[in-house]
Amino acid sequence: MNYIDLFAGAGGLSEGFIRNGFLPVAHVEYDRYASQTLRTRAAYHFLEQNRSKDIYFDYISAKCSREDFLSNIPSDLLDSVINEEISDFTIDSIFTKIESIMSAKGVTNIDVIVGGPPCQAYSLVGRARDPYGKEHDPRNYLYKQYIKFLVQFKPKIFVFENVPGILTAGKGKLFDDVKRYMNDAGYNIEARTLDASSFGVLQQRKRVILIGWKKGLNLSYPKFNLVNHSYKVNDVLSDLPELEPGEKLNIGFYKQKPSSYLKNYGIRTEEDILTQHICRVHNERDREIYKIAIELWKNEKKRLKYDELPEELRTHQNLTSFLDRFKVVSADLAYTHTVVAHIAKDGHYYIHPDINQLRSLSVREAARIQSFPDNFYFEGPRTAIFTQIGNAVPPVMAESIACSIRRMLQAI
Repeated sequence: MNYIDLFAGAGGLSEGFIRNGFLPVAHVEYDRYASQTLRTRAAYHFLEQNRSKDIYFDYISAKCSREDFLSNIPSDLLDSVINEEISDFTIDSIFTKIESIMSAKGVTNIDVIVGGPPCQAYSLVGRARDPYGKEHDPRNYLYKQYIKFLVQFKPKIFVFENVPGILTAGKGKLFDDVKRYMNDAGYNIEARTLDASSFGVLQQRKRVILIGWKKGLNLSYPKFNLVNHSYKVNDVLSDLPELEPGEKLNIGFYKQKPSSYLKNYGIRTEEDILTQHICRVHNERDREIYKIAIELWKNEKKRLKYDELPEELRTHQNLTSFLDRFKVVSADLAYTHTVVAHIAKDGHYYIHPDINQLRSLSVREAARIQSFPDNFYFEGPRTAIFTQIGNAVPPVMAESIACSIRRMLQAI
């Protein structure tokens, strides 16, 4: 079974499919740093298959250069990550590159296409800041590029992932158009809004998962195995060492054994090393606000509203909207609030729950809340990495989706 990943980001969705035995034919991603992350992860899986993971761990431990690391990886594998924007100007050349990859690998048919266009244009937050509701944002029409891949490669099944805001953008007309174009391309489709927390991710993260299958196939939208558990968000935080704001543990040591959650979901294994435990700098005013927010949550289970802050701690005059701009990660609950790409801009919405640290989440902590394993290494500067994490499909959720897609293919 094979697949193509479009608008691939850091590869969270792809990770779930690889875990279910799917072979990636190509990843297409516009962002330079995300493409580098995809190549690093492709290298990891290659070395894992060839029992040479020590080369990978040497690289993420800074014991060898990226050039030396990638010299161990077949060039055709690295070239299967296509770092290009999908547009009317590039799509034919991308088709040609994918067809060349297919020919070299002896692949005659594509089983699955996965991915979702950048979702900021559909997000409710984004539209709240735009008087036109983002209706004229060109990103709203990237779904047409996705559909061109369906027409070109004719996969048996496809998975189209996006934020719930896509359902109501343009008063629902945009999503009606998405469905109509997909139907015209020859697919039966069904979309449902799913929450990552139902799959074992310790985060409330609602996403529209649209699944399509070729007309004539006797298939239906899959039933997913939803998870009940007693884990808490602290289970992904408790083994990591404390940090001061601005501190960088590019390579470090865990302070205790992994929690049952980390072990059961494969987020931390015996061979893992701690990397990218890096947090941003905070000024003393923000740290004082963080302290108030943490105490309020810990003692009263209440969220801090901006207009409740002492006047000397306020820097904005707006006391009527966006009052919840400071939010503590709920370590004592089964899931925390959604990690989004805005985490790259500031950490106020992702305050670490430990009052002794008074900082926002580190890169590794955010990645764990998104269910990325500790052996997943992100490329780029901190802000670029936070963006990759915030835009990703949680791998644990993706794994369950891919399992169901595998069963659908086996039923054909």
